[in-house]
Amino acid sequence: MANNKITTKEQFNQALFDFLDTSPTPYHAVKNQIASFESHGFQRLVESDSWRLESGQAYYVSRNDSSLIAFVYGQDDPVLSGIRILGAHTDSPCLKVKPNAEILKQAYLQLGVEVYGGVLLNTWFDRDLSLAGKLVYQDSSAQLHSCFLDFERPIAMIPSLAIHLDREANKNHSINPQTDLPPILLITDQKAESDNSKLDKNSISLHDILKQQAQKQYPEISIDTVLDFELSFYDMNKASYIGLNKDFIASSRLDNLLSCFIGMQALLGADNKGTSLIVCSDHEEVGSASSSGAQGTFLTAVLERLAGASSRASKTEHSEAMTRMIDRSMLISADNAHAIHPNFSDKHDANHGPIMNQGPVIKINANQRYASNCESSALFRVLANKAKVPVQNFVVRTDMGCGSTIGPITATEIGITTVDIGVPTFAMHAIRELCGEQDAWYLFEVLQQFFNHSNSIALNSQIQSKK
Repeated sequence: MANNKITTKEQFNQALFDFLDTSPTPYHAVKNQIASFESHGFQRLVESDSWRLESGQAYYVSRNDSSLIAFVYGQDDPVLSGIRILGAHTDSPCLKVKPNAEILKQAYLQLGVEVYGGVLLNTWFDRDLSLAGKLVYQDSSAQLHSCFLDFERPIAMIPSLAIHLDREANKNHSINPQTDLPPILLITDQKAESDNSKLDKNSISLHDILKQQAQKQYPEISIDTVLDFELSFYDMNKASYIGLNKDFIASSRLDNLLSCFIGMQALLGADNKGTSLIVCSDHEEVGSASSSGAQGTFLTAVLERLAGASSRASKTEHSEAMTRMIDRSMLISADNAHAIHPNFSDKHDANHGPIMNQGPVIKINANQRYASNCESSALFRVLANKAKVPVQNFVVRTDMGCGSTIGPITATEIGITTVDIGVPTFAMHAIRELCGEQDAWYLFEVLQQFFNHSNSIALNSQIQSKK
C-alpha cells in the first residue's frame, strides 16, 4: 500500500476543505473518493463480474455512483482474523429539484424543490445557490449515458420576505416548503404582466438548460434527449476556518462528508496484514432503505465475497464462513455528534455535553438508537488511548427524542459488533455547519490505530469474560 502523504493536521484540514468544496452531491463525493483511491493503487471491482482477490491488494466498488466500499484485502484470512470496518454516509439534507420543476410566476423562473432529509429550512434563505447532480441522457444512436453536472457558480437564490411585509417574522415564522422554497433563477421578461397565463411555459425548459450545461462541461459528448436527472441545490460558500484563533471549521455537508473523508484518509494508510474496509452509503438522511443505503444489500454482498466462499462451496459452508468472520469483526459507525451549544445548553444532558476540539464522541442510547454497547465503547477507548486522543460521551436528554445512524441498521442487518461515534458539531442539518479544527484530525488518528492490524488490539470475540 502507498503511504499516506498527509502528515500534519494543517495538511489534513486543507485536503478536507478541498474534498468538501468539490463534493456538492453524493455522486461527486464518491467520484472524488474513487480518484483518491485510484491514485493510491486501489483497483476497481464491478459487482456483476467474478472477483479474483489477491492478498495484500486494495480494491473499491461503487453502487448507484453514490455509495462506495473500499478495502484492503489483508494477508490474513478474514474468516480467521475478522474485518475492521468504518461506516459513514455520503448524503446530506438538501433541496432536490422536482421532475417537472419549472415555475413561471410574476415574470420569474423558479424551480420546484422537494425537501430531502431533516433540513433546517431557515438557513437556506438568502444564500448564493448553485446546482449539481446526475443527468441521464440518450445520444443520437439511442444509447443511454449518464454524467455528473455542476454549475459551479451562483445561479439561484431563495430571497427572504422583507421585515416590512411580515412584522412578526422574528417572533413567529413558519416555512411552507411547497410555496416558500422554490429558488429564483432568472427573469423571463421584465415587461411581462403579473398574470401567469400571459407567459409562454414552453419558452424555457429545464431540460434545455441541463443539456447546455452538460455540453459545456463535456464538449466531447452528444446529447439528443435528456431523459431524467437527480439534482440538488447547494451553497457556494467554501469551507474555511472560523474564529479569532481559527478554532472552528465551517462548511456545508460536514454531516457526513467529514466522516467519509476521515475514513478514506485512514484507509489510505492502512497496513495489509489484515482486512480493513470503509463503506460510505447514500440515503442515510431519509432512512437508509434503498439499494444503495445501509439497509440495502451492498455491504452484505461484499462481505459475503470477502468471506472467501468459492463457487464450489455449499450454502452451509458459505453461511458458516460469513458468521465466523462477522463474529471476529467490528464496525465503527462515524456520524457527527451534537456539541453542547452555549446559547442552548438546556437542550443537553449536563453530564453529556461534548465540547469542540476535545476529541471524538461515543454516542450512547439505552433504546438502541445508537449501536454502542459497553464492549464496543471500551474497544474504541483503547484505540483512542493508543492514539493519545481524548474521548467524550453523548447521551440525549431523557425527556427528548434521539436521532439515529447507520450503526443500528448495520448491526441489525449483519450482526456485527458496532460502536457509534462522531465529531462534535454545531448547526447540524443547516446549510452550513460548524465543527472544531482539531477534532477531525483526532478521529483520523484513532482510525489509523483501528486500521493498524499489527497493534494486536483485541476485537469483540477476543474479549475474555468471566460469567
